[in-house]
Amino acid sequence: MTQCALTTVDNPYDPFTQPEAWYRFDEDKGYHSCSYLARIARTSDQLSDAENEQEMERAIDDIIKYNPLGIYKKVKSSSNSGIATAT
Repeated sequence: MTQCALTTVDNPYDPFTQPEAWYRFDEDKGYHSCSYLARIARTSDQLSDAENEQEMERAIDDIIKYNPLGIYKKVKSSSNSGIATAT
């Protein structure tokens, strides 16, 4: 299973394997990517985990599509490797 995450081009940390350092860097820079993603994604307890994952990826794609500063990118991680790859 592949998971997606929103990150910034300057964040040197992997959001899948180094979540605390990734989050600290993101917050210190004032990006607040997690909060931004939460505002855009229409997730729900009524949806399955797979549907919520699809919605998160849709929201990430929208953020990148309407990314006027060019700072965001999507990374993917396979549950087997746990290592992020940029897309």
